Amino acid sequence: MTPRAGEAGHDMPTKITFIYSNPADAAAFEAAYPEQLALARKLPGLIRLQASKVWPKEDGSPTPAYRMLDLYFADYSAASDAAAEAGALVGATLEHATGGVAIAFAEVLDDDA
Repeated sequence: MTPRAGEAGHDMPTKITFIYSNPADAAAFEAAYPEQLALARKLPGLIRLQASKVWPKEDGSPTPAYRMLDLYFADYSAASDAAAEAGALVGATLEHATGGVAIAFAEVLDDDA
């Protein structure tokens, strides 16, 4: 169920998180990743972008994810408007995230940034 105007939380800061699984070819993913960041930076209403890379495990086993990208917006409506304009970003993501990607909307409850 998606929030509607007037529902609790609808006016809370919202982020869209991309969780990239381990790609089949990390070098190819890394070569294409700057394009995804550039496309994300063009989204309307974006107030903050945070890109991160998962630390390798000490035992060398696969990590539960490879990278994460958090896109912050003033509220759910702004995030939804950006998502409606994110076709190029999603297309590039699906092309290069050969290990898979999960995309989630989340209400930001606490932010000390």
